[in-house]
This record gives sequence, C-alpha cells and structure tokens, in this order.
Amino acid sequence: MCAHNGLMHHDPDVRPMEDLMAHLEQALMDDFIRMRGHDPAHLNVLPAAERDALLRHASAYAAAKLAEVESRAHYVQEIHGGR
Repeated sequence: MCAHNGLMHHDPDVRPMEDLMAHLEQALMDDFIRMRGHDPAHLNVLPAAERDALLRHASAYAAAKLAEVESRAHYVQEIHGGR
C-alpha cells in the first residue's frame, strides 16, 4: 500500500513480505515432498498417517530453511552496517 493524498492504494506488483515468505515456505515444503518421492498435488492418495507425517516433516524442513535464510539476511545486513 502506498499513501497518496491521504488515501491508501494497493500496488498489485508489490506483495507484502508475509506473502513472499508464505510462498517460499510452500515451495520449500513442495521440494521436500518431491525429494521424498511424492507429488505435492497428489498427497490425498496417501494414507492419512503417512500424509500427516510427511507434511509434519516438510513443515519442519521449511521452517529450518526459512530460519537459515533469515539468519543469513541478518548477517549480510550486519556486514553492510545496516539494521
């Protein structure tokens, strides 16, 4: 959103950071699922227990990768003197 004459406008080409992180998280989960030999679009064919375990592991994998990305971003920011 940007302010112009006191009104807020949404720029469709600019996505909030939360949207970008959610998209990255889903992409990481999908990659994990593919690395385990499954198609993310067809998880419904798996038995519930197997699907749930796979999704739990994929979520943990994505969370760890996102934490790594965030840590590296903070490190780079510190190196360049920004905060």
